[in-house]
This record gives sequence, C-alpha cells and structure tokens, in this order.
Amino acid sequence: MSKTRIYWTLQISGWTALVMYEFLLYSVEYGFDSKTLFLAIANILLGITLTHTYRLVIRRWNWSALPMHKLVFRVALSVLILGFIMTIVNLPLDREILAEQLVNQPFVFWGYLSTWCKNLLAWILSYTVYHYVEQNRLTELEKIMLKTSMREAEAKVLRSQLNPHFTFNALNSIRALVSENPAKAQHSITQLSNILRNSLLADRRKTVELREELKTVADYLELEKVRYEERLRYAIHTDPQTVYWQVPPMMLQTLVENGIKHGVSKVMGGGILEVTTSMENQLLVIRIRNTGTLCEKKTDDQSGGVGLQNTAERLSILYGKEASFRLFQEEEKTVCAEITIPMLSDGLQRYSDEKAPVPQETIK
Repeated sequence: MSKTRIYWTLQISGWTALVMYEFLLYSVEYGFDSKTLFLAIANILLGITLTHTYRLVIRRWNWSALPMHKLVFRVALSVLILGFIMTIVNLPLDREILAEQLVNQPFVFWGYLSTWCKNLLAWILSYTVYHYVEQNRLTELEKIMLKTSMREAEAKVLRSQLNPHFTFNALNSIRALVSENPAKAQHSITQLSNILRNSLLADRRKTVELREELKTVADYLELEKVRYEERLRYAIHTDPQTVYWQVPPMMLQTLVENGIKHGVSKVMGGGILEVTTSMENQLLVIRIRNTGTLCEKKTDDQSGGVGLQNTAERLSILYGKEASFRLFQEEEKTVCAEITIPMLSDGLQRYSDEKAPVPQETIK
C-alpha cells in the first residue's frame, strides 16, 4: 500500500472514529437526534479538511527542516488556530441543538477550545513527528547515496589513471619483436590484447576474481620478459583458497610494473620478481617482492608515486579501514609490496573451508 493511501485511510478512519464515538455517547445519554448526526458528519469533513490543509502547509514550506524551537512554535500556533476554527463552527450550532445541555455550563467557549485543541494536538504531533523523522531519514539516505556516488566516481578516475602507463610499457615490449621474431610478436600481441581487454573492463567493474587478475599479471610479465630476457626472472605462487577472492582490477599489474621499472630494471644483472598469495586470519594477503632498494626520496615519476598512491586510495574506497597497503624493504636487496584485503562476499567462505591442495606455482 502506498504512503498516500495509508494517509487517507488513517485520516478518514481516525476522524470518523473520534467523532462517531462522541456521537454514540451523546445518543446513549440523550437519544438519537438526526441534527446531531448531521453535525457529526460535518465535523468529520471539517476535521479532515483542516488537518489536510496543515499537511499541505508543512510540506509546502518544509517545516521539518526548521530548527526545533521554530518548529515547536509553529506547531503550537497551528493547534490553537485549528482548534479555534473548530470551536467557532461547532459552538453556535451546539447552542441551537443542545441549548438545554449548555444553558448552565460556564466557560463553554474555553471548554470547547480545550477539547478541540487536545484532539488536534494529538493529530498534529503524530504527523509532524512522523514527517520530521521521515525527512531526516531521507536526508541521511541522500547523503549516503551522494557519498557512495562520489567514492565510485573517484574510484573510476583512479582506475582510468592506470591504463596509459600500462599500455605504453606493454607496446614497448613488443616493438623489438616485429622484425626479429614475427611468430613470437604475434603471440605477444595476443597477450597484449588480453591485457587491454581487461584494462578496458576495469572501468566497468569494481572488483574481479584474483585468478583473473593473476592471469593479467602473467601476460604482462611474459611481455616484459621479451624486453628484459634473462635479466627478469619471475615466480607466481598462488594459494588455491584465494583464487576466487575479489580484488580491484589492474591493481596487481600496477605494482608488478612498479617493481620491474624501479627495481629489477635498475640492477645491473637483473633480478627476481615474486608474487605470492595466501590467507592469514581470514584475510587475503598478497606480497609482491622484487630485487631492488627502496628509495625514500620522493619522486615525480608518475608511474611510481601516482600508481602506489592510487593503490592505497582504491583499497580504502572499496574496503575501508580493514584493507591495507604498505611498501617496505624486506631484506637488503629485496623490496616487498604487501596488500591485505578483507572478504567481500560470504559466498567465498566455501573456498576457505575446503581442504586446500598444493599451492599453484608459475616460475620462469
């Protein structure tokens, strides 16, 4: 049932019940009177009209957004005005119909005003409080939706910043193969197309399965191995319990690219890059180790500073405080990028409950 239908149902039934209750009490004591019945029906219509007018006013001028002291003043004034209207309409008619009952009653006007104000206060308070609470709820909901929309837009911008760096580096890996080894160049182009496809899809998806992200990383490493040849050696150790975990798309590729460009490529004899995934305390832990030395001095290199900053921001946007990212010198000649990600879906629990087989490995 819609809110409008509920409102009118309560309006009609509430006023009818209130007025007819008083009419029945009068009929039991003084007997049935058709004029009194018509007056009761008129009061029902008048009560509905006045309170509905109040509803239009409070919605038109948005009273629920007012400070509490201003709202209280308007509610009290409305009760007095509507009670006064009901009194001046009913009192002359009752003096004519109920002359005998009112002849010895002092302060008739104030008695009528008090009675109608009490009835109207109950209605106005009920509706005003409901409207006030509902308006605040909608305002909070709009704030949450706006915040969510802003975070999603921010996440999309961060994802889009990754694509140019990855594309140019991958193309440079293939360039030398075109004339030297056309077959291998064709295979590399296929790998590049797979990476580009995932890169384009990254703007449409918040997360992907870890196994899909690792496939992109493996394709990227194969392309980089074409350029660095024996100078680049890599290994991927995957715990099967983690392969269905949801991770931000193209995030690992960015860190692997950073490890090669700022680590392995700067070592005279090349080095090793290792990617490992594991479950620790019901959290996914991904470590990317590479040969190199962590430089504490800040750099303007966009592919380094921006990429690492984006990684931390994307994790914060998607997972909140439970996720973490840190880059540190693990050993004298080994830098480690460590990512911790919480579970997004309870459906992933089934994989952690299963008996894990031997971790999958890729070493080249």
